[in-house]
Amino acid sequence: MNSWPYDDEVKAGEPDTFKPLSAEQARRLREQNPSVPPWKVVVGQGIVGILVALAAWGLTASRSVGWSAAYGALAVVLPAAIFARGLTGRFASLNAGTAVFGFFLWEMVKLVLTVAMLIAAPNLVVALSWPALLVGLVLTMKVYWVALLFAPRNKQRRVG
Repeated sequence: MNSWPYDDEVKAGEPDTFKPLSAEQARRLREQNPSVPPWKVVVGQGIVGILVALAAWGLTASRSVGWSAAYGALAVVLPAAIFARGLTGRFASLNAGTAVFGFFLWEMVKLVLTVAMLIAAPNLVVALSWPALLVGLVLTMKVYWVALLFAPRNKQRRVG
């Protein structure tokens, strides 16, 4: 039997083996796996978006390619900023129910806004380059994974 406070292999007829974490176990778990603040991710995305747009412009010597890459990055950064604002608002942490509802609500807002921005791109960016837009979008989106790689971790893992 494993030592986790929960067991996914509950057999039929056996009582439920779920045990909630104690306050000390929850504290240790948070220390071992700290979260990445959403605003750090948004700032990182903004920086990467600017760098991608400048690189696209510099490598191609075409302003329209640079603007296309910048718009692709903006289609990630703007919705992510609105999402982060929604998650860190005062109503987001009233209780577990509002936190879950808020997460799904703001995630939906983020997705709808991103799609709307992509649909509007041909009307807003002169001489739009879809490949450059997609490169800006994808590279900016990948900042989430980079943020997770550089998230602070405890060097000592405590077994509890």
